[in-house]
Amino acid sequence: MSTLLFLKKEIQFIAAFFVIFLIGIGMIYSFAIAPPQNFEVDNLVILSRGATLQEVANQLHRERVISSPRIFARIVVLYGGEQGVQAGSYYFEKPENAFRIAERLIEGDQGLDPIRVTIPEGVTRDTIADLFSDKFERFNKNEFLVKTADSEGYLFPDTYFFFPDTTADDVIERMRQNFRDRTVEIYSVIESSDRSLQDIITMASIVEAEAYEFQDMRKIAGVLWKRLEIGMPLQVDVTFRYINGKGTFDLTYEDLALDSPYNTYVYTGLPPTPISNPGLDAIIATLDYVESDYLFFLADNSGTVHYSEDFEEHKRKKALYLQ
Repeated sequence: MSTLLFLKKEIQFIAAFFVIFLIGIGMIYSFAIAPPQNFEVDNLVILSRGATLQEVANQLHRERVISSPRIFARIVVLYGGEQGVQAGSYYFEKPENAFRIAERLIEGDQGLDPIRVTIPEGVTRDTIADLFSDKFERFNKNEFLVKTADSEGYLFPDTYFFFPDTTADDVIERMRQNFRDRTVEIYSVIESSDRSLQDIITMASIVEAEAYEFQDMRKIAGVLWKRLEIGMPLQVDVTFRYINGKGTFDLTYEDLALDSPYNTYVYTGLPPTPISNPGLDAIIATLDYVESDYLFFLADNSGTVHYSEDFEEHKRKKALYLQ
């Protein structure tokens, strides 16, 4: 056999090998890495916390996101290790290959746009529950209210961003943690106070409802702490919002006589719990209150607060500003 013929056969063999190799690679890609032909577009897949990598791979295969659970699991290990997949809800708008899907799950790229929710200062758990149940399909209002029964006052009002699959547990964890994060800078002041955190937050929830301006919050806090110190009932109308939803101008004499621990005309001391979730200004004002000779205050229809040292002066201002 001539050298030329031998080289020709070698080239043909190598060419045939590469053709077979490329066909094999193509078949592996088609059957294991490329998205399945029956890929379901606009698919939302929820990956549970604690699921193993193989369980995740099998779930993605069942839900027609990947072609081969075995190959996908190996890609994840190659990219990020056994613990690389992050739990959560993943939105698959269009077909993607196994490499891209593995990358998304490792990075926690859920493909969902977060929804903005603003919780105003001084709202109750019920209002918070309504705000979230209007925006999030998986948010369970009753579950939220049950699990936050002892959290009124500690669900920090703020602007939040949540994914569309947000649940009651997600909201509770985030809002409680935000309370801790936002109050950490003043916690030394809280701890050095001769009042409990519960009393401070309860008072702050009342102050939040009584005033709009920070300086008025400080003055009103001073008046209310003074009333407590001398054994005088707080006699604030805002707690009735927590009892029967009524404001100052809706209250009747029957309301003022209601037998409720939140009725500060009947019971002395602070209510048993906060009446809302106060913002940081109200909490700071409650700690850094203004001491004065005032013992009474009222807000007119424009929101301006008027202070009095005794009841007679208070009655005159009430007749002057609330008629």
